[in-house]
Amino acid sequence: QVQLVESGGGLVQPGGSLRLSCAASGTIFAIPVMSWYRQAPGKQRELVARIFSGGSTNYADSVKGRFTISRDDARNTVDLQMNSLKPEDTAVYYCNVDVYTTTSLRTNYWGQGAQVTVSS
Repeated sequence: QVQLVESGGGLVQPGGSLRLSCAASGTIFAIPVMSWYRQAPGKQRELVARIFSGGSTNYADSVKGRFTISRDDARNTVDLQMNSLKPEDTAVYYCNVDVYTTTSLRTNYWGQGAQVTVSS
């Protein structure tokens, strides 16, 4: 079993910055993919950013150049640095990881969600 704990959400003014963190704990053999999703009220959950074990990344077009995803494999953490925040970035942000708990068993896990509100 794997647990994900998110931290770092909050209220920020437009143009400001926030950093989200997600820590995975439990029986972990490897984490090939770590991602951040978000869901705004009345909208579907969408992928914000993804980082693979080799370090390659993907970003949603709406956040490119403003958000940066990073991971620390020694601590099994993934962070999302969000700069130049806009009101449309307001959403609940969810950490998501694919975890190998053994050499062959791969399972997907979600964090509890962190509210990010961008408002003046």
